[in-house]
Amino acid sequence: MADKSSQLVLDALSRAVSEPAGLALFGSKSNPGLFNSTSPARQAAQQCKTDGYLQVIATQTKGKNALEICAITEKGLSYLLDQLSPKHVLEDLVRAVQARAGQLADLVATAQRTEAGLQSLEAMTQTVLQQLGKPQITAQAGQSANGSEVCKSTAMRYLTQWESARPAEDCPLPELYRHMAEASPSLSIGCFHDGLRQLYGQQKIYLHPWTGPLYDLPEPPYALLVGHEVAYYASLRK
Repeated sequence: MADKSSQLVLDALSRAVSEPAGLALFGSKSNPGLFNSTSPARQAAQQCKTDGYLQVIATQTKGKNALEICAITEKGLSYLLDQLSPKHVLEDLVRAVQARAGQLADLVATAQRTEAGLQSLEAMTQTVLQQLGKPQITAQAGQSANGSEVCKSTAMRYLTQWESARPAEDCPLPELYRHMAEASPSLSIGCFHDGLRQLYGQQKIYLHPWTGPLYDLPEPPYALLVGHEVAYYASLRK
């Protein structure tokens, strides 16, 4: 019996050394733990805690039961190395590292796919916003680099005027576009958005989101997708 109990302890500590974040003290077929729920295993588990080989690092409530999450202690690691060949323990650790590396690679690939999907969604959302209505001024050829700077200067001047007249209100993008188009009749909505993005990237303006339902968004072609939000207002950054 003593040999069986010792083997249960060694098996549990071997699993624990590969799971520094902790494992359930008692597991099941679907969720393996350090020990099974047999009477000898429960005795061995209690002995591990009493001897200081395992420590409870968290407790999870599962139904009416409290599930203890345990991790190996330095004393437990020393005991394991005394009982087993360090080479054997090292092999367990190497296998655990390889398994984690595989899991990490899967997570990275999933994150990359998610990011690509998000970028596609943002691009399509911007396209749909552009198609929801026709602008009051027809989009024409893109602005030159010098024209873009003129448009940005016009935007900054108008936002300054707007803030002086309405300090408690942010300027709606359709209003800002119409004023800028008066100075540059060939200004397209695309160039208008590019200019806003540049001013936003230079930390000269804030772009504030539309907070109501999207179906209530007035003049949606002028809205701008910034990150995960639909920007509809602008203000100067102080």
